Amino acid sequence: MKTIKFYAVIAALVFLTPSCVENSGKYKAVVAQRDSLAMVKQTLDSSYSQTLGVLNDIEAGFSEINKNEKQMQVNLKGVEGSTASKREIIAAQMKAIKETMEQNRAKIVELQHLATKKGKANALLTETIKRLQAEMEEKDIRIKSLQDELDQKNIKITELSSTVDAQGKSIAEQQSAIEQQKSTIKGQDASINTVWYCVATSKKLKEAKVISAGGLFKSRKVLSTEFDNSVFTQIDLRNVSSIPTNSKSVKILSLHPQNSYKLVPGDDKKVSIEILNPSKFWSVSKYLVVQI
Repeated sequence: MKTIKFYAVIAALVFLTPSCVENSGKYKAVVAQRDSLAMVKQTLDSSYSQTLGVLNDIEAGFSEINKNEKQMQVNLKGVEGSTASKREIIAAQMKAIKETMEQNRAKIVELQHLATKKGKANALLTETIKRLQAEMEEKDIRIKSLQDELDQKNIKITELSSTVDAQGKSIAEQQSAIEQQKSTIKGQDASINTVWYCVATSKKLKEAKVISAGGLFKSRKVLSTEFDNSVFTQIDLRNVSSIPTNSKSVKILSLHPQNSYKLVPGDDKKVSIEILNPSKFWSVSKYLVVQI
């Protein structure tokens, strides 16, 4: 009835002059209502298509289960003393049934999720879901019975067990290799991004052989081959953007590009080294030596 009234209003507006129609409040309201109805219809169509697609997938799954089940029943007749290949076929059919059952369970959960979005219109869908769940329960009982029959007839052939064991070993080896690669990459990543800094007085730096004493005609050497690494603090360059010195006067002795950092005094006049570009700052030296 509302739809009839809606189109009646549209028809009436057609007879108005174009300028009056386009500028009237009624026209704009009708257009807005039309667009709103179109959007609702589009949403419902999309939801309907999605629901129908899931239902079709579930029904196709049950059809596949029934087909494999019937083939298994045929193959199970006179299976005692049969060739290994026939036993492998039966085992493969059971595996396919179980996999399809799991897929159907997931699809039914998806269907339940769709039903919650349909409000009052989901009564029929809810009944359908109950029917599908009941069918799943019946299939579970039937599959358990089939599995018991396989166990009784010892459908655990050596060839199949060996294949499964080999596959399991291969997967385990692959997983181990992957974990080892991850560990190696993690170690390399940590090594690449590991840097050190030391903030100390000139006396302490000399004692640790971080710097040499130098002399009148001998330049002071920073980071000799015999320096004490324990005076340095190890950090990850990705996680540290500022290094406190707890001193009002500092001097950076190691080599670092000047435009990659700046010295920032705090409220207490004590200086912190703010690293503006970590990769550039640590590109020349992985060791930061600060004399206070």
